[in-house]
Amino acid sequence: MVWLIDVSGSMAPYADSLLRLAHRVVEAAPRQVEVFTLGTRLTRVTAALRVPDPDNALALAGRTVPDWSGGTRLGEVLRAFNDRWGQRVMVRGAVVVIASDGWERGDPALLGRQAERLHHLARRTIWSNPHRGKAGYEPLQRGIRAVLPHVDFFIGGHSMQSFEELLDVVANA
Repeated sequence: MVWLIDVSGSMAPYADSLLRLAHRVVEAAPRQVEVFTLGTRLTRVTAALRVPDPDNALALAGRTVPDWSGGTRLGEVLRAFNDRWGQRVMVRGAVVVIASDGWERGDPALLGRQAERLHHLARRTIWSNPHRGKAGYEPLQRGIRAVLPHVDFFIGGHSMQSFEELLDVVANA
C-alpha cells in the first residue's frame, strides 16, 4: 500500500490529520506501507512515521518535508514518483491512496497523464479529497477533473467519518 499525501498550503487544514491516519496505517503494517508527501516535491516520510509515538513521528516528518504549506505541482511530483518508484514492487499491484484537493499550479494535462500511468501500475487508486464530502461540492478544479477518469474511488477526506470510509475502501480494494 502506498499513501501520497498533499501537504501544500491549500491542504494545510487537513495534512496533519491525514499524516496521523497514515501513521496508524504504518503502525498496523510497517513493512507493507509506504508514505510520501506531495507539494512542489516528493518526500518519502515512511521512516518518520514508523516512530511509535504519533507526535514524535509527525514532528520528524515535518522536519523531513521541505515544502510543507507551499505550492502544488502535482503533475510533476506524480511524474517523479512514477519515474522513481513506479516500477518497484511497492507500487505494482498496490493500493495507492492519494489525499489531495487536486489544486494544481502546473499543467493539468501532465497530472492527468501521470494519474493514468499510476492507475495502470497500481491494483487500485483511491483519491481522497477533503472537499468531496461537503454539501454542494463539484469537482471543477482543472487538476481534479484531469485525474478523475484514472481513479477507482473518489471519496471525501475531511472528517473522522470520511477517514473511516477511506479505511473501509482501502480494506476492500
